[in-house]
Amino acid sequence: MDKLVIRGGNPLKGRLHVGGSKNTALPLMAAALLGDGVTTIHNAPVLQDVFTFANVLRVTGARVRFEPDSDANSPDSMVIDARNIDHVEAPYDLVKKMRASFYMFGALLGRCGKARVSLPGGCAWGPRPVDLHLKGMEALGAEITMDQGYVVAKAPAGGLNGAHIRFEPSSVGATINVMLAAATANGTTVLDNAAAEPDVMVFGNMLQAMGAQIEGLGTTTITIEGVDKLNAVEFTNCPDRIELGTYMIAAAIATPPGETLTITGAEPDHLGEEFLTAFRQTGVPFDIDGSTVTVTGVESIQPVSITTSPYPGFPTDLQAQWSVMMTRATGASSITETVYTDRFKHIPELNRMGAGCRIEDNAVLVQGLNDQSLQGTNVMSTDLRASVSLVLAGLIAEGETHVLRVYHLDRGYENLEGKLAGAGIDVRREEYQE
Repeated sequence: MDKLVIRGGNPLKGRLHVGGSKNTALPLMAAALLGDGVTTIHNAPVLQDVFTFANVLRVTGARVRFEPDSDANSPDSMVIDARNIDHVEAPYDLVKKMRASFYMFGALLGRCGKARVSLPGGCAWGPRPVDLHLKGMEALGAEITMDQGYVVAKAPAGGLNGAHIRFEPSSVGATINVMLAAATANGTTVLDNAAAEPDVMVFGNMLQAMGAQIEGLGTTTITIEGVDKLNAVEFTNCPDRIELGTYMIAAAIATPPGETLTITGAEPDHLGEEFLTAFRQTGVPFDIDGSTVTVTGVESIQPVSITTSPYPGFPTDLQAQWSVMMTRATGASSITETVYTDRFKHIPELNRMGAGCRIEDNAVLVQGLNDQSLQGTNVMSTDLRASVSLVLAGLIAEGETHVLRVYHLDRGYENLEGKLAGAGIDVRREEYQE
């Protein structure tokens, strides 16, 4: 098993480049199954989740070519040949590795009129049921049964039919899954309280490019007029907004006062105004120039309390990183989690490093250490965002921090240690035995 070893106290400066969005790439890959042809997705991130989902697609009969280490002109481009989809199952041994594999449910139902998909796995935190996905498909007319841990669905004779569906609560995954099925359903589907996240909007843009008739992307009401067929396309994935936010927080805590970190290849608007406003309130200066964000280090960080909420609110995927930033603040702050209320597995590990954090129900109270440093030690990753928060803590801790089980990290951050090392951080990957 791999771990990252970080020697703290080195200045973070120079440049970091944002890769393609993981949370968008996976729905784009699922959408490729709806086009009877060869689809090319540019700016595909080199992540374990992407390789896993490529294997899920291959099980259905799709041919997937993704060779990021090749000498090809576009090494970050994925080519998906979906002309021969002849197997409608997404097996447990692959789906258990990541929840996003459940997008196969909507993709196969939309393409083939039937699907057999294992209930998903993924990060080990919080209740994240798929009931909204199933209710949405039933509203479209699908007959759904359970069979030994698999969800089995079949469209009625004549195909799925449009419906008026309201999500309670709003769900990115359910919105995407139902859109996959509704794009070729008969009639009109209206999704109320739909997710407005950039991931959904960019995914919807690809469906539109394939010939889907969709209105309301980026709002909470999405209307889909079903079409007879969708076409294969060439499409470019957007930058990863969570990676951008992570790098901005890294710069705030580890870039020396008056010096800068330049972050390239970004789409700052995708962060949402609440994150940008909260970051501005910390007193850390940043400048946005198109796809480039420049962050300037400061002597002290102001404490800012945040509450997570669906886009354009503060992203739940950045609250763990924010908690590390608040350990460097000049006073107390709070982080309230309203999306996934059991997402604080990183807090006990931060406290082992000397952080002053206390969990109260669905909130964390953070007492900023100001000039007092965290202490390097062995810490355990439990999920993707928790793992990167521990890496951030290692940047500012005294001595060495060993972040164990970084296979979580590899699911969502492309070559993180290589990028950080290129910007001045003393970090290396090592194998270890548990």
